[in-house]
Amino acid sequence: MILSYIQARPLLEARERGQAVVETSPDLGMSNTSATLSAEGVRFATGEWLDWASVEKISQTEVKCYTISEQGIQPVQVFSEETNRLCSLLPTRGAPSMLIAGFVMHRIKEIDPWQHAQRMIGAIAPVKGSVLDTTTGLGYTAILAARAAEGVTTIELDPGAQAIAQLNPWSRELFANPRITRVMGDACEVVPTFAGESFDRVMHDPPTFALAGELYSGVFYRELYRVLKRGGRLFHYVGDPESKASGGVTRGVVRRLQEAGFSRVARHAEAYGVVGYK
Repeated sequence: MILSYIQARPLLEARERGQAVVETSPDLGMSNTSATLSAEGVRFATGEWLDWASVEKISQTEVKCYTISEQGIQPVQVFSEETNRLCSLLPTRGAPSMLIAGFVMHRIKEIDPWQHAQRMIGAIAPVKGSVLDTTTGLGYTAILAARAAEGVTTIELDPGAQAIAQLNPWSRELFANPRITRVMGDACEVVPTFAGESFDRVMHDPPTFALAGELYSGVFYRELYRVLKRGGRLFHYVGDPESKASGGVTRGVVRRLQEAGFSRVARHAEAYGVVGYK
């Protein structure tokens, strides 16, 4: 069971109103269950118990999610020995995002990460055949792609990020869908091991340039071009096209993709990215 301030604050409000039973979500909005309120705390229909002091603590931060167990509440966060970075689950009004070293890994303004993943997938529709997802993260892109493709290969560098995904209710399908193959490693090292023209579609949603500049390089783009089948499409997330920072990044990305061989590179503002065609 995982809660955030989004679930905790309504519990406190229900107590103030004197309610005895309230509907809440035990999995960050994926489903609903009932909870019984008493003077001491909250008893969830799933069996977990939470005292009011713990509910108050959860309600006080908007940047953490908490697991609930017999041992109490624990923030969903992992310090990665591999990258020397702290990874944590960030609540939103929809699917959660992830913080890595303080950087938010998804769009969370006016849209939740799941909805944005749908837009990115839509930018290279129809999704078919074999799909390469270069950066797993919480796995939303891989999950959505696997619902249409024959198979998805997704690469994750950071064991800490993978551990957060394993705790995230919205990521369950990443580990349960047999059409998804998870690969741990550096995409810059893993992609060169694939045979040429192995994939019909490529999803490239790298972290910010400050965290993973190599994933924006011409060398890496040439590898993505090599493994993409003729007639295939690549989506590359670049950020808000209206921002000054992303504008400069986008121009460099478009130029390097063209130099790598992509015959056409079209901007998709609604998905915050560009699509390259082979």
